[in-house]
Amino acid sequence: MGFLNRNDIYIKRSSTLKFLNGLGKVLKKTGLDPFKLDAGSIISKARKKAEYNEPLPGQTETGLIKLVDSVKKEAGANAFGLLASKTLFEQTLYGRLKVEQVIKQNPGIEKEEIKEPVFIIGMPRTGTTILHALMYRDNAHRSPLAWECLLPYPPPVPETYYDNPQIRKVEKTFEQLFKLVPDFKVKHYMEATEPQECLAINFLDFNSFQPVAQFYIPSYYKWFMEKADKLETMRFHKRFLQYLQSGGVKAERWLLKTPVHLMRLPELFEVYPDARIIVTHRHPSKIVASTASLISSVRSLYGDEENPERTGHEQADIWSDYFNRFLESRKKLNKEDQIIDIKFDDFVKDQVGTVKSIYEHFGWKLTDKTVEKFKRFLKENPKDKNGAHIYSLEEFGLTGKDIEEKYAVYIDFLSKL
Repeated sequence: MGFLNRNDIYIKRSSTLKFLNGLGKVLKKTGLDPFKLDAGSIISKARKKAEYNEPLPGQTETGLIKLVDSVKKEAGANAFGLLASKTLFEQTLYGRLKVEQVIKQNPGIEKEEIKEPVFIIGMPRTGTTILHALMYRDNAHRSPLAWECLLPYPPPVPETYYDNPQIRKVEKTFEQLFKLVPDFKVKHYMEATEPQECLAINFLDFNSFQPVAQFYIPSYYKWFMEKADKLETMRFHKRFLQYLQSGGVKAERWLLKTPVHLMRLPELFEVYPDARIIVTHRHPSKIVASTASLISSVRSLYGDEENPERTGHEQADIWSDYFNRFLESRKKLNKEDQIIDIKFDDFVKDQVGTVKSIYEHFGWKLTDKTVEKFKRFLKENPKDKNGAHIYSLEEFGLTGKDIEEKYAVYIDFLSKL
């Protein structure tokens, strides 16, 4: 099946980005490879910078080695992709090592209370990002922000929470990315001081879906799904929240989000037995097309071998598997009083009304002042503020029949909501 708008799927590259990638190809042909990824070098540099001499925590070393190996062998990464990855991997490992040092020096951090955290875990492209950002406007909620996950050290404190070197560094990084890739904001919402997904927290454990969204790395994904310790990562997730609030930046409850928690519901509830879960729903034909479009776009930035058709089938399989796992776990756990289902179409029609129904379900207080904050945020952030995100199943080698077959269980579930 042919593609309708492949040029619209791929990220548009600036002249600077084209030059960098071209330079990388030329240098590689001459035997030079300044952008080469090497796990040992990344670990050595992060250790030295953090002054960390103990064994690496948890599964960080295994995950990093698996990730680097998969990127090198399978991703078709270009010079920009390799350079960005090298920088991010070193920064992420350094951040994790500093977090571990702070916790070891202050063992009371692990006694910090995390009470009734809220997780938005609907499938991707079902309104989870805007719902997360909207509910964050309530002062009762505390979310991990982008800068806190990218540069977690030192831990945040009230005095500098809204203005510090970490924020400015992340803002500068984002600005540089948007200059290199002008249409990136159309594809994906990114702000240094806005809520971040749990993907970024889990990436500090090098056990995350995040790099899968950047590269086609089937070997790493296989390890992520079948071998990596999901419970260990969720335990670190809690320790990280305790770390973030240890400096005094707290709220009544944590507000968190990632669709990937669909496949680790038992581990989530084991670590957070009093968690509250919001599951957003949309017809899978929209979910798969939109998700494949986003991931194909991102992958086309970091590599030169992106295949939208391959990505379409991959994403169709992934999210069908995740939701089926979620349903099986949900039945066994019997935590229905802690879970609420939200339809995407209902949310689009009445966003504030939908949020009110969530508050009513969980018995939370909602003031008129907070409702006004919600309305103001929605007015300032209309749909397609940064441009329209257009996609179709056909662009990814899929048909409506394919989706009906792969998502039969989910479609049946939706019909009963």
